[in-house]
Amino acid sequence: MIAPALEDARRAAALEEVAAFLERNGIEDARRDARALLFAAGGFGAAELLLEPMAQLSEAARAALRDSARRRAAREPVSRIIGARGFWTQDVVVAPGVLDPRPDTETLIELSLELMRERRRDSLLILELGVGSGAVLCALLSEFPAAQAIGVDLSAEACAAAALNLSRCGFANRASLLRGRWADALAARFDLIVSNPPYIASGELDALEPEVRLFDPRLALDGGADGLACYREIIDDLPRLLAERGAAVLEAGDGQARSVAALMAEKGLEPAGIRKDAGGRERAVAARRRS
Repeated sequence: MIAPALEDARRAAALEEVAAFLERNGIEDARRDARALLFAAGGFGAAELLLEPMAQLSEAARAALRDSARRRAAREPVSRIIGARGFWTQDVVVAPGVLDPRPDTETLIELSLELMRERRRDSLLILELGVGSGAVLCALLSEFPAAQAIGVDLSAEACAAAALNLSRCGFANRASLLRGRWADALAARFDLIVSNPPYIASGELDALEPEVRLFDPRLALDGGADGLACYREIIDDLPRLLAERGAAVLEAGDGQARSVAALMAEKGLEPAGIRKDAGGRERAVAARRRS
């Protein structure tokens, strides 16, 4: 794949050339992605582009932008190319071999805040099963200033990424990370349990868009034959893990929320709400321990 030449080194011209290149290669929102790549390569932001559109890019910046444009045209996500993503109010590192946190997952934070709004300042104990990049845990610790947290993941790469992000966001002293399978090694009770488990049915993985199929780890995607295998494992443990007044909030795939709620009810948990994401899909499912 031939990258854009960028012979015109002016900022505005480079933006137009990269956007056109991405559009020719079938990238949706090509201009948005071109702007993000330009800002990362040039080390400036939207204000500088607006004020000085004719400023020249350095040769190093043009080389970085050519490479970034080529990678995006090959369907590598922008967040992976620049190595970071904004999530909730934090900027988190997006590491190779670790699930890229999506905006839809912020629905977990929204529903958690709704359920725990009267306990925002309490010394809560939070558990995340499948901590991934640590983005969710960082968001929750930013909203619950007196909370402590534990994150668990089977992936060594995920544990390392979560540790890095917790440190970058200033929460390393309020969180511990364990490598293991779900809650197998845990005996404590938690005020809030969250999880975004793998929920894609195994037979559907090869049909995922390239940005997901080629770059997100299969371990973080494969939910078994019906997409619900990991939910069953997690929900089996919720009655013993939830503290009195505790709540569990799980992310659900498209069309799965009612099935996840039913699995929770089968274990004697009390329904606590389903929240839709920005696209109108039922994305977060909550339950409480019955009093």
